[in-house]
Amino acid sequence: MISKYRTIGITAVAIASLTPVLAQTSANSVASGKREILLQTTESWNGKPYTHYPTGQPQLTTIKLTVAPHTALPWHTHPFPNVVYVLSGTLTLHDKASGKTQVVHQGQAVGESVDDVHRGESGDEPTVLLITYAGTPGVPTSVPAKGEKAEY
Repeated sequence: MISKYRTIGITAVAIASLTPVLAQTSANSVASGKREILLQTTESWNGKPYTHYPTGQPQLTTIKLTVAPHTALPWHTHPFPNVVYVLSGTLTLHDKASGKTQVVHQGQAVGESVDDVHRGESGDEPTVLLITYAGTPGVPTSVPAKGEKAEY
């Protein structure tokens, strides 16, 4: 009976003493990651500078937007800076007032315009976008131009 308890005790001590060793061997190594800046800008794709962030509580919003092939989104504006990253397909941006356009391909990022009426148009395949807005609660991320449908 005593040897049974002694065996249990020795086993428990052995397991406890191995725990730090097991923890060390199963931990991930510590190293810095490789950084690739996709976009760092003080102006939007149409050349207009960003002047300020909205006042109030900051709120980040990230959406994934899928646009069918050969589709133009409705004309719209954004009340604050945002970044579009093209996951797949291509996106052609159109500025309504100036007529300026810019094509953004898969793997590229672009800073969208603030308070300028614009829209995006997909190419020959579905376009999938990852969009991050630096906004504030209660303010919409996209505002339709007069007479237009919502962008999403």
